[in-house]
Amino acid sequence: MKTGGLTGISWEAFHALPLEEKRPYLERRGGRGEPFHTLFAQQFDRPLLERLAALSNRIRFLSKSKDGALWLKSLLCHKRAMLYFSQPSSRTFLSHLAACQILGLTTGSVRDTSISSEFKGESKEDSIRTFSSYFDMIIMRTPEQGLAEKMSWELSNSERPVPILNAGSGKDQHPTQALLDIYTLLRSFETKGGLHDRTVVFCGDLLRGRTVHSLSYLLTNFPRIKQVFVAPPQLQADESTFAALRAKGVEFEVSDDLRSVVPLADAVYMTRIQDEWDAAKGDSAKIDTSRFKFGAEELALLPENGIIMHPLPRRDEIAVCCDHDPRAMYWRQMRNGMWIRAALIATTFGFEDEILARPL
Repeated sequence: MKTGGLTGISWEAFHALPLEEKRPYLERRGGRGEPFHTLFAQQFDRPLLERLAALSNRIRFLSKSKDGALWLKSLLCHKRAMLYFSQPSSRTFLSHLAACQILGLTTGSVRDTSISSEFKGESKEDSIRTFSSYFDMIIMRTPEQGLAEKMSWELSNSERPVPILNAGSGKDQHPTQALLDIYTLLRSFETKGGLHDRTVVFCGDLLRGRTVHSLSYLLTNFPRIKQVFVAPPQLQADESTFAALRAKGVEFEVSDDLRSVVPLADAVYMTRIQDEWDAAKGDSAKIDTSRFKFGAEELALLPENGIIMHPLPRRDEIAVCCDHDPRAMYWRQMRNGMWIRAALIATTFGFEDEILARPL
């Protein structure tokens, strides 16, 4: 496996770069633009997204047969992945774990830092350096913003430069969630004209929802995707999100009326209230979110070819009466996450071409 290019730049210089300019430093050396470290949505353009989607489809189909599944398991049986999840998670953890298992990686995990050496006072940085001694990839989810980026530079400049895959970092980004969201959109519209000339509605806690930040950016890679942001004023997406869309020439709209935009939507992306980020316990409960929920009335307004998405977990922002409607994609999203994360891991280790060449 060829490492990334972070050895050619100081941490201070790398950290100061705009996200779009960091991509070349995070790519596999000698590759075709694929990531060595996966940290930001800004690392992915449309050709790379479509390559990953095609690879996900191939892995999915190969897994349907015993011979294909056993062959996939042989690809990375010589590699080990560490799942370092210092922030609570079930779906993201299990999805990455399943992706590793599909490709045959041996895995280890830390999900409770109170039973790790961090309880004794070890720094997160030292813990991650320790993991790199035993494993060939570190998949990490952390409440600490910037930690994945800092450790990617640290490991690239160590004697053991293993890749880091960001599974959620603070209130910043969640790139692999955005990948599965794009994959879901591509699959949902592949027989309906494709992912272009669409309207995508984001609703809920858009200020603190890192999945929204990442997906909003990835959507700018596709032509004429209008984005609509529906939220209470206190939870509306921030100016940096809108500035990024303006810079890309993307049409967007801000609203506080979900029902008025649902009839125009090709996809409605619902999110829960992220009250774990409240400055004081109970702050979010003071916000009236009653008009930002998707139920039977909203379902009746959704176009026939529209879809409902949600990164999950949900609370009451999507009524369970929606679950069995064919336009509800959130359960399919979860399964799509396993496939595209397997594709990303395989690509990180340089196995894309080998998998695509394997007959179905």
